[in-house]
Amino acid sequence: MDLLLILTYVAICVVVFKVFHIPLNKWTVPTAFLGGVVLIGALLLIMNYNHPFSEAVRQYYATTPIIAEVRGRIVEVPIQANTPIKKGEVLYRIDPKPFADEVRGLEGELVAARKDLERSRELVAKGAAAERSLDQTRARVDELQAKLDDARFNLQQTTVWAPSDGFVAQLILRPGMMAQPLAMSPVMTFVHREERTFYGWFRQNSLLRLVKGSEAEVTLDGIPGVIFKGEVNEVVPVVGEGQLKPGAELRRFDEEKSTGRVAVAIKITDPALDQYDIPLGVFGQAAVYSEHFHHVGILRRVLLRMAAWMNYVFPLH
Repeated sequence: MDLLLILTYVAICVVVFKVFHIPLNKWTVPTAFLGGVVLIGALLLIMNYNHPFSEAVRQYYATTPIIAEVRGRIVEVPIQANTPIKKGEVLYRIDPKPFADEVRGLEGELVAARKDLERSRELVAKGAAAERSLDQTRARVDELQAKLDDARFNLQQTTVWAPSDGFVAQLILRPGMMAQPLAMSPVMTFVHREERTFYGWFRQNSLLRLVKGSEAEVTLDGIPGVIFKGEVNEVVPVVGEGQLKPGAELRRFDEEKSTGRVAVAIKITDPALDQYDIPLGVFGQAAVYSEHFHHVGILRRVLLRMAAWMNYVFPLH
């Protein structure tokens, strides 16, 4: 953009000097040069502050690690990778037989324990048994009921369903593998189907010009030469570099290696995006246009379109 402005200004100067026959001397040439520096510098400063640009924009998406609730052997994986899945569809099944056997065994023990409880009540009512024996029998029934509830829950967990609409991007799970209820060992990662939201990382000096509802434009590296209309959906109220976590170490000055940037959620409202089949997590650039010095925003629009065309020759961009 700066080169384009310089070339435009030089062309205007050449025309002015030719048309009005202005002589080239120690007064006119420096005046034209300094005038260009002041004019172009002022335009760039006004544009950069009032219409901020982010060279780092990415679409982020939510995933859920699917962790087995019970240990068992996989007997069925009815889904396919990268295929849309509706909420409630089966992701995989674990062999339910050991869990069903445990449920049946506890159900039988619970029936016998309840009969013992009834007999204990009759004996206590007749004075032939102590209250303690009744309490012990009742506690035994409650214990078996709790174990039965846990066993039934474990039996239900042998079938795992999709938590929402989405898909599984990388499916390695196969029948015959063992599922382990370990938090660090998910059997698959579920990608949720949600509305696309792009986050641009803007410099902090533009913070006063980043306002929810402002007009925005986005270009994606994977779709060269195309500009998508959008708007600022949210200015994230925290900067990650300032985060503190519980710990024994105190903060140190030498940790301040980066000032950090402000994350801005941009919603693309342009329906043209729907015609492109692009993967989640794509990268691009974005510009936000404020109400201040609105006409100078044309420079930012030109600059963003130049960046969009440069995506055709991304090795040089």
